Amino acid sequence: MLYRFLYKHLIARFDAEKCHNATMRAMYLISQVPGLTGLIRIFFSGSVGTLKGGWVGDERGLKSLARPVPGYVGLAAGMDKDAVAPLQFGAFGFAFVEVGTVTPRPQPGNEQPRLWRILPLRAVRNRMGFNNQGAKEMSSRLQKLRSSAAGRSLILGVNLGKNKTTDLAAAADDYRTSARILAKYADYLVINVSSPNTPGLRSLQASEQLRQIGQAVIAAGRQSAGREVPVLVKLAPDLQDEQLKELAEIVKEVGLAGVIATNTTINHDFGEGGLSGPPLKERALEVVRLLRQELGDDYLIIGCGGIEDEASARQFLDAGADLLEAFTAMIYQGPSFAGKLNKQLAGELPALPLRKTR
Repeated sequence: MLYRFLYKHLIARFDAEKCHNATMRAMYLISQVPGLTGLIRIFFSGSVGTLKGGWVGDERGLKSLARPVPGYVGLAAGMDKDAVAPLQFGAFGFAFVEVGTVTPRPQPGNEQPRLWRILPLRAVRNRMGFNNQGAKEMSSRLQKLRSSAAGRSLILGVNLGKNKTTDLAAAADDYRTSARILAKYADYLVINVSSPNTPGLRSLQASEQLRQIGQAVIAAGRQSAGREVPVLVKLAPDLQDEQLKELAEIVKEVGLAGVIATNTTINHDFGEGGLSGPPLKERALEVVRLLRQELGDDYLIIGCGGIEDEASARQFLDAGADLLEAFTAMIYQGPSFAGKLNKQLAGELPALPLRKTR
């Protein structure tokens, strides 16, 4: 309640990207204070440092991640683009953390302004354009992360994209390069071909391009890690149902582990960029249902888009999602969001009514 009061009367008055950058600086400072991450974990995630419940995989093949996931709700890509503080986000209650989107070479992203809040809808619009410090810089951070017991315990996904200056015909090389550099540190990799903010990127969701990229990432991940690294593809909600069915066949044909459904939507009237949050939920749910029907039970589906409370989370699980990701709701609800929701889904806390920010 305190955070929501501060958000409504103070934080929402400041530029959205500046607030995001301030959050990341704060998370980095937390990581530099010995013992502080552990204290935060006790307060937000429980006294033993892990959440109970959630999907833990199976032994039937592609769908199984190598390690149990300690809860349902993870952090979606886009918050911690450069893996500055993945362990700290885990301490705040996320069951797993997906970093990125990362590209082989550093790039500044699109010109500012490029991040806006849509307060009446509890939504966010962005046209960031994969601003990040590049795969090599992320690699050095993840190497340090995995050098500690706490860092090795974190379930970590790495979201891969292509550089804006890379020709679409050579896109597979970008994804292959980043996978080769980063797969050894990842529990899973994500092929991001659905951001609306890199020109032409969504065209890579066409079957032949996705087939090439998927094969490249799987092979590079295996070579880098010396093991099979699950590879998922993140899809746009704006695809037609027939396109989604075709892509589901590519997932099975190539041997991808599953999908993330969905990325942001361009189906809005607020200007350039993708919209996230509650306006995305109904279409994201439709996509999850369709993909579960097409993929069957042997592929992992991570639901994403408009998850902000226990009711919406359970809608995604009922639609066929195995795991969930959220980002926008944390902006509006504050640092207790993930731990509270994971505990509710595990039956440890009663559901609380959502207080809307207006």
